[in-house]
Amino acid sequence: MSFIPATAEQRFVLTHIAGVDALADSERFGHATPDMVEAVLDGAGAFAAGEWAPLDRAGDTVGARLSGEGVVMPDGFRAAYQAYVEGGWGTIGAPADHGGQAMPFAIASAVLETLGTANMGLALCPTLTVGAIEALMHHGSPEQQATWLPHLSSGAWTGTMNLTEPQAGSDVGALRTRAEPLGDGRWSITGTKIYISFGDHDLTDQIVHLVLARTPGAPAGTKGLSLFLVPKYRLSDDGTPGAANDIRVVSIEHKMGLHASPTCVLSFGDDGACHGELIGHEGGGIAAMFTMMNNARLNVGLQGVQVAERATQRAVAYARDRVQGARGGQPVAIIEHPDVRRMLMRMKAQTQAARALVYLAAGKVDRATLGDGDARKRVDLLTPLAKAHGTDIGNEVASLGIQVHGGMGYIEETGAAQHFRDARITPIYEGTNGIQAADLVGRKLGLDNGGVFLSHIADMRADARDAGLLALIDACEEVGRQLMTADADDRLAASYPFLTMVSVATCGWLMERQGRIAAAADGDADFLAQKQAVARFYVEQIVPEAMGLKAAATARADALYAIPASAFAA
Repeated sequence: MSFIPATAEQRFVLTHIAGVDALADSERFGHATPDMVEAVLDGAGAFAAGEWAPLDRAGDTVGARLSGEGVVMPDGFRAAYQAYVEGGWGTIGAPADHGGQAMPFAIASAVLETLGTANMGLALCPTLTVGAIEALMHHGSPEQQATWLPHLSSGAWTGTMNLTEPQAGSDVGALRTRAEPLGDGRWSITGTKIYISFGDHDLTDQIVHLVLARTPGAPAGTKGLSLFLVPKYRLSDDGTPGAANDIRVVSIEHKMGLHASPTCVLSFGDDGACHGELIGHEGGGIAAMFTMMNNARLNVGLQGVQVAERATQRAVAYARDRVQGARGGQPVAIIEHPDVRRMLMRMKAQTQAARALVYLAAGKVDRATLGDGDARKRVDLLTPLAKAHGTDIGNEVASLGIQVHGGMGYIEETGAAQHFRDARITPIYEGTNGIQAADLVGRKLGLDNGGVFLSHIADMRADARDAGLLALIDACEEVGRQLMTADADDRLAASYPFLTMVSVATCGWLMERQGRIAAAADGDADFLAQKQAVARFYVEQIVPEAMGLKAAATARADALYAIPASAFAA
């Protein structure tokens, strides 16, 4: 099945949800005119379809492999990645001072969505590089920025995030990697990191690892962590990669999916010769890492959109082509059967809803960049919603895609199963979705004494029209107010259903708005008709489902602890 860039849908959501046209009125984003945005979206679509999409299947069936020379990517991947660098696609959202085009984050998100829909495994590589750029922009010294950012901005060098260790997953404060000062500004790094996406590969000639480590005498827990820049190769005097920096790939993981993304176990300093440089100040590691991680969380939510879009395209193509059964006495393609229509409508509605949610957050990121403090706070609120709900949707839609294919969906040759396998990691990494829900009720709900959440509720209520949607918005406010004063266990017990309620209410608001706009718009008749129908389906059939979560969101934690841990094995 051919990949089709979703450029018309992206342009619609960028305009009417992210508000990118208004961004062009600012000096910072004055170059992001509608014509330029159109050209970027069209160009990214053509590039992704021509260069990256054809490699998606090989990425899954062949995958990355570990050799004596390090990790080797499947045939064609290096050339496709180099074409990405040469085409300037890595520079779209990168800072202008370091060779980037400084386009709005929302536009960069749309480009990354297109690349990831074409080849989700390969697109994870630039996704991580974007996070490294963010960390250096906010916490790196001018010298570090001048040395590393031009290469990272172009994509010529890639970045990674090294946080997790065998004994330290979500409990970051338990990590043991050490950094010892060498007395000349450099640090000696020793330790092991696991789950390092694209920790090694042959796509580029340099990899820039950002590594959390503990310095001598540092306090226990997260307060004792510092962030270090540790390159795969030390730089020569002329700034080019030189001698190897004592980083060893111990192994790569054998994963359920995302086979084109090498997930590495890395050992630093086996021979005592791994050198790094401190980013920011000692003890500032967790703040610097969260700059990178918060960016990554929005982009993981975007991965949910990517996999949902590709699964939907594949399912629609199969349903239109597969003749089975009859309707009205005539043989028909399965797309004519009501239950298949139900699944396809749900897939399209959920995919478009997730895109709207993530793009809304991206547009707020851009306004925060322009100095809008309220937008910054709204990003903080929306980030756990975008990451968790976006990835939940990716999993649901990928699963439905298999169901549309029937028995053939369970057979690997159709490609439908790959999407489900690829999607399943997204609710886990960059902070599990349970952690996102805990973040929502533990930190974000109380921002400005609840003012940020209540402002979001007010915005939705002022614009929503459907009675069922308004009822859900009211329920979100009611539950939110209760959770603000609930004890910790009750808040956490309610956190996931509450996150889903708020996410669906937000998506319903955005979908209803898009349906109204499409009804009054001129343009492609088929596109506008499906937009209205899909928006109506979401509001009428998906929004009411979320009301059923209120019972769980208002239940106390007592029911979860009604039996001892041992009884779960009974």
